[in-house]
Amino acid sequence: MADARELIRDKRDGHAHAPAELEQFIARYMSGDVPDYQVSAWLMAAFLRGLDADETRALTLALLHSGRRFDWSDLGRPSADKHSTGGVGDKVSLPLAPLVAACGVMVPMVSGRGLGHTGGTLDKLEAIAGFTAELSKDQIRQQLRDIGAAIFAAGDLAPADRKIYALRDVTATTESLPLIASSVMSKKLAEGADALVLDTKVGRGAFLKTEAESRELARTMVELGTAHGVATRALLTDMDRPLGRAVGNAVEVAESLDVLAGGGPDDVVELTLALAREMLDAAGVDGIDPADTLADGTAMDRFRDLVSAQGGDLSQPLPIGAHSETVTAPRGGVMGDVDAMAVGLAVWRLGAGRSTPGGRVQFGAGVRIHRGPGEPVAAGEPLFTLYTDTPERFGGAIAELDGGWSVGDHPPPVRPLIIDRITS
Repeated sequence: MADARELIRDKRDGHAHAPAELEQFIARYMSGDVPDYQVSAWLMAAFLRGLDADETRALTLALLHSGRRFDWSDLGRPSADKHSTGGVGDKVSLPLAPLVAACGVMVPMVSGRGLGHTGGTLDKLEAIAGFTAELSKDQIRQQLRDIGAAIFAAGDLAPADRKIYALRDVTATTESLPLIASSVMSKKLAEGADALVLDTKVGRGAFLKTEAESRELARTMVELGTAHGVATRALLTDMDRPLGRAVGNAVEVAESLDVLAGGGPDDVVELTLALAREMLDAAGVDGIDPADTLADGTAMDRFRDLVSAQGGDLSQPLPIGAHSETVTAPRGGVMGDVDAMAVGLAVWRLGAGRSTPGGRVQFGAGVRIHRGPGEPVAAGEPLFTLYTDTPERFGGAIAELDGGWSVGDHPPPVRPLIIDRITS
């Protein structure tokens, strides 16, 4: 193949790579022959010049082949997973995995940690005392056999993606459609599920802001999954507003438990059930309504079993920030829109997210939203409560939140939570 400098130059000048070139480039990176700084330069060139469909497929395969691939077919049950492209307050994986497992479909769910304004499923679960996401393949297999679900870190699945993602974050090359698609699908194809449902976010709190970009990303990922024999479809869902009433780590676990107990915010329940129905359908299971399974407590039992199997102890209280501040309504009226990005950045400022890969998060940091868009508000009433262990963070968090909400005389327009469904 061409050496790394030639590959960088070719992409810088807008030329397409042959699939073999990308495969060898990634292999040489993993062997140490290509340094981080050259991969960073290539990432910026790819970010600016883009990758065509053949290059995106080749990059996905190269990342996929950098590690092992799981196969659960010998367990004798269909399997399915879900992936969200990242949002604010998006805790759906927590109730969804045990719900689908309780409906008879195995859920081997590889998940990640948050970085920046979007939270990570593993950070949320690790707010539970003792919970671990570092599972061996044998542990995952046993858990799928006994419980039907496991939520775990990627480990040695697509290790090249893990290294490249860290570079993308620090080189401002995260918001690239082909790089996002290849990153997501390399891990999801490696985990061995028969079916995959993608929750592709649209709006201010999403990585890709416009519906056109999100739609293209969804189609790209559906095509990649289908081409590799995985039944894949996507939902486009709204992320202009935060999902639910809690944003952070432990506060989102608490809200997920509310959903599993038959309550919780309407939007979280709606999206959980919509994704569950898609996963069951994609896995070829019909005749089961996940709403019934959510209502009868079976999903809660599966969640408790999953947490216990992974070392967690739900009898211990969830952490809450030692310090709190409340934002109150300056006047009476109706709550206007709540900007997902503003809330996400406020929560990050409070310490719930990371500013560098591998950084520590505060499990008890977060925001509770007391009044949602369109709800009546009285002057002086609490609108948001902010939590953190480091009170010096309140100033920056409240500054991020300012301008991200309003109280007026008329409710904001009602937008659908689920915008579209993409199957090809």
